[in-house]
Amino acid sequence: MENSQYNSYDNNDRSMGSDDTRTWAILAHLSAPASMIFSAGWLGFLGPFIIWLVFKDRSTLVRAASARSFNYSVALLVLSIVAWICFFTLILIPVAIVLWVVAFVLVLWHPIKAAFAASRGEIYKYPFQIGILR
Repeated sequence: MENSQYNSYDNNDRSMGSDDTRTWAILAHLSAPASMIFSAGWLGFLGPFIIWLVFKDRSTLVRAASARSFNYSVALLVLSIVAWICFFTLILIPVAIVLWVVAFVLVLWHPIKAAFAASRGEIYKYPFQIGILR
């Protein structure tokens, strides 16, 4: 039975070993929640973007992992901005709180699932993302 969220990749990367590739792919996924925590939710895209810039030409797995993590982080940033807009309208404060809770759960759940997939050498497809990096 094939799960549509995961794609295996062939290790045809010549400049990085398999273990290094998987480690950087895991870090690409986990750098998004770490960046969000350290920046109070505003710079979650920065960690995956830096990894993408450094490794985009070295490894297919790391490139896909960091690009997808970046795109997902940008989507969560948009969700957070919408929540702040709702918060400032005052009447939509309950909606803003729900959006923040959803964003918090999503920022933890999917990158952790993606990191486990990367440890198996699989490319994780996030459920929603804004396609900026490829």
